[in-house]
Amino acid sequence: MVVIYGRVLTRSTLIRSVGPCTKVLKRGVPLRSISASYRLSAASHASQAALRTRNIGIIAHIDAGKTTTTERMLYYSGHTRRIGDVDEGSTVTDFLPAERARGITIQSAAITFEWPPVGDQQAAQLAKDFDIGTDTQPRCQYPHNINLIDTPGHADFTFEVRRSLRILDGAICILDGVAGVEAQTEQVWAQAAEWKIPRIAYINKLDRNGAAFGRTVREIGSRLKGWPAVCQIPWFEGGKGQFTGVGDVINLEGLLYTPGGDGKAVQRIPLSRMEQEYPEFATELHRARIALVELLSEHDDHLVEAFFEAEEDHLNVTPAQVLQSLRRSLLAENCSIIPVFAGASFRNIGVQPLLDAINNLLPSPAERPDPEISLGSSSGGLSQLMSGELSLRNDDPDKSKKKGAVQGSSAVGNTLQGCALAFKVVNDPRKGVLVYIRVYSGSIDRNSLLYNTNLQNSERASTLLRMYASESVPVQSLKAGEIGVIAGSKFARTGDTLVSYAGNKATPPEPLNKLQLRPIKVPPPVFFASIEPNSLREEKDMHEKLALLLREDPSLQITQDEDTGQTQISGMGELHLEIAQDRLVNDLKARANMGKIAIGYRESLPQSSKPITKTLEGDRAATKGKAGCTAVAEPMSDADESGSSGDEDDDDVFRYEQDGNLILIETPTLDRKGRPISSDNASLPPHLNLAEMQSAYVNGALAALSRGPSYSYPMRNTKVTLRLVPEEHIFGSETTYSSLTSAARLATIAAFRDATKSGPSTLMEPVMNVDISVDEASLGNVIQDLSSSRGGQIVSLGDHEEGDEDNNNTSSHGPSQRIDVSKIYAPKDPFESGSSLSGEQHDHVNIQRTVKAKVPLKEMVGYLKHLRSMTGGRGTFVMSVDRFERITGPRERALMTELRGGHL
Repeated sequence: MVVIYGRVLTRSTLIRSVGPCTKVLKRGVPLRSISASYRLSAASHASQAALRTRNIGIIAHIDAGKTTTTERMLYYSGHTRRIGDVDEGSTVTDFLPAERARGITIQSAAITFEWPPVGDQQAAQLAKDFDIGTDTQPRCQYPHNINLIDTPGHADFTFEVRRSLRILDGAICILDGVAGVEAQTEQVWAQAAEWKIPRIAYINKLDRNGAAFGRTVREIGSRLKGWPAVCQIPWFEGGKGQFTGVGDVINLEGLLYTPGGDGKAVQRIPLSRMEQEYPEFATELHRARIALVELLSEHDDHLVEAFFEAEEDHLNVTPAQVLQSLRRSLLAENCSIIPVFAGASFRNIGVQPLLDAINNLLPSPAERPDPEISLGSSSGGLSQLMSGELSLRNDDPDKSKKKGAVQGSSAVGNTLQGCALAFKVVNDPRKGVLVYIRVYSGSIDRNSLLYNTNLQNSERASTLLRMYASESVPVQSLKAGEIGVIAGSKFARTGDTLVSYAGNKATPPEPLNKLQLRPIKVPPPVFFASIEPNSLREEKDMHEKLALLLREDPSLQITQDEDTGQTQISGMGELHLEIAQDRLVNDLKARANMGKIAIGYRESLPQSSKPITKTLEGDRAATKGKAGCTAVAEPMSDADESGSSGDEDDDDVFRYEQDGNLILIETPTLDRKGRPISSDNASLPPHLNLAEMQSAYVNGALAALSRGPSYSYPMRNTKVTLRLVPEEHIFGSETTYSSLTSAARLATIAAFRDATKSGPSTLMEPVMNVDISVDEASLGNVIQDLSSSRGGQIVSLGDHEEGDEDNNNTSSHGPSQRIDVSKIYAPKDPFESGSSLSGEQHDHVNIQRTVKAKVPLKEMVGYLKHLRSMTGGRGTFVMSVDRFERITGPRERALMTELRGGHL
């Protein structure tokens, strides 16, 4: 018996599988000797399928043209017969009623299509020639399976972008050729950098008045902190007229499109002909090729050798050599090269070359780094687990003595048959709940039993689908590297890890049941609104629909006021909550009403409490058992916030921080392993251990911190110290973990009340980091409005040309580099004068400026409409939570008046 790719293969299985080798097998050749050849054959077949797969996403600022570009990709690939229009609400990917009504993308959509579209026989022949041709021919000549994710661009749906990005292998960043690199562009670029995703840039909307390709290229260098590798240049009629095509710098040819056409008819003009008919454009294309080869030579030694072999002639370096160099540079670990392409998707110009670039430059699943996993206290790469190289630690010395308690890494890898990440959950009105998954190892087969390592339960994958936006095709299995859907799942949520395993046990063996793939942290919500059913009869149905909504979007939070029984829903922004209400009422058909959207303030204690001890007895708080806890609550000091209090270094102190609060658990009579320090002290009962008791105390304190004593807002900037003394707080077998949690919660709440006896809590409001992009003419009005009317603090001013180092936070992990804009090649824009090879200051038609400010969130409610009225509809902004600040002076008095007016 041998194990290959997690499957147990017997001699008879191998005889059926390898066919011609049966005589060798029957003669008694050891299985081990032929398993290697079988493994290579299977690996070759699997690797070729993986190499022809692209899992990519489209990321951009709102209204940059993501959905429009996606529609053209579907049309040219043959997936659709007509081009959808965002304004008409006829697009494939924006299929939700709320998306079509607003003309924006709200939730990411997954589409599968093939590029280039070829017939079955031709595709089979090309697939057979694939691993020979990729060394000498562009990859775009061979059929590739593209899984495309169209993501939202609005700042309120940043979490939707984050959960989609982590399962991608590559990304296309679309830029508005008029607006350039906008604030949200920087944000999504930085998010992609967190996962080290290779990205290419596509400058769109070059057909519009004021479009500036050259300026945008320089902004890519200054604001995205990378070296733009210009692979295409725009082709304007007569040099300054209508945008009619692009110049291909890699293949040294011009692509001329028919004005007003559907983009399928493209005239390819070689450089030799352009030199005669379009000499100015040919000269610029020559410059661009020199700049591209020079840039790549600084980052790739292989291209330097090719350059010398080409007799130091930039034009003699072959397109295949340039493509291979671009690909090596893009896939390098510390990549600073950003390939740049040009087009106008709405005018059907430049989309097919962009699809070619996806095949040629972006990586396949097999070429991406090993996904990180955790197995309890052990962590490493998924391939290390499968190959048996991952060392597994066991923190429980008692379990390690039991035979077979924890398997070795090799055995775990052999048991694991498939591993997938649920990155998105959608409630479809016709198909029910759809769970989008990315398979990272092995395969997920139809009707296979999937174990959810987050929820610790199992369910069968009764239906597997490959999605084409709102349409679907059933499949029998999903292989490693593929993206698909499990239909009808009852439990899986966004972010859950799903595993299939060998054997018929109800749960996988330890530590496979703790396997976690790429967890994601949900940011704290800053807006909330009350939600109530139309009648008591509808209450149960409303909560069921809310549970479905939470499975779809974990960035929403549902809480219930214990005193009033009112249900509150919290989210990332005004639009986020509006869409949640729309989905709840119109799509899920819940009969409920949402109240006015309000700001999620925080409470902070005015003074320290005295030590308060509470003992839970009997069935109090619906918890059986008996336990005690002593709590002290106090405002956090600067030393606490910086983590330099020194408490964490004590043997008897456990430290836990979350949402701006600090929880300390003292165990003065126990050491770190829960053993008595002296013989006089009581030891822990055998059914309890210190780590679980500390977790129980933490959960109790967190429950108390979620609701302040004065205004029912969550607590912030609060330090809670819990003391656990076994001889006082533990009552033998009567004490359970749930009773400890309840005791800690009661003690913490009592400490809060004691600290607010002489006065109510201090209110804290969220202060936002705001990045506003406006044109030069509107800059003064925006600054005056922020600083005087809204109480904001201006942090910096800048334009899109600047390479100041304050923007380094948009770079990828690792030390960010300074890009010398004067060394960036950018072709001359139609309204520009001067050399295209320098970074001189040019007279721009529309200089975009960026205002960075810190503004209280209350003043930013409804700001988008106000900003657009001040800037003639051209201003945009993004914001994120910076910190929470105490409210003082007139603002505090105004808020207190508002709260007493019945808003709580």
